[in-house]
Amino acid sequence: MDTVGESLDRALEGAFTRPVPKSAQAQMKYLVKQLKGTRPAAELLGVSQRTVERYVVGTLRHPRKELAARLAGEVRKRWQPQVRARARDRAATAEGIVVSARARFGFTAAPGTTDDARLRHITQALPPRWAERLFAARDRGATEAQLQDIAAQGLGEMYFRDAGRRAQGLLVEFTDVEDIDISL
Repeated sequence: MDTVGESLDRALEGAFTRPVPKSAQAQMKYLVKQLKGTRPAAELLGVSQRTVERYVVGTLRHPRKELAARLAGEVRKRWQPQVRARARDRAATAEGIVVSARARFGFTAAPGTTDDARLRHITQALPPRWAERLFAARDRGATEAQLQDIAAQGLGEMYFRDAGRRAQGLLVEFTDVEDIDISL
């Protein structure tokens, strides 16, 4: 199951204009350059400084699975920060985001209505203000539950309440998230 935070990161990665380095040597060189030295890179990855140096010169080429995953993740986090920032600003000011979620939606509504939670697959475009709220919350270090709550509020407003044209007072509960995908 993907999280909202992972999905936001993946959406921003879709804006990259150049491919992320693939080989361990190229990834290590990039990380050393970004962190301004082999020692900070070694501390970040949890390996010795000499190991980092060996990857940089090409003596070592095939890292263990754990190291390869950490290395790829750290490089991906730092890759093309300006492109990532422009894509984020565009989503938060002009274009918005598209949320596709398969989750259990329940409601708190007026008496006599069906409020039982049921599994739904919803794909809905959210306006820029919801993208800004999600990105701002993630930057503040919000938990996954808080990010899901913001996404639920956005889906509640745009999908269930149709931007205020129906179902006023309907509160949407977003639980048992099976899959969520956010795109720009």
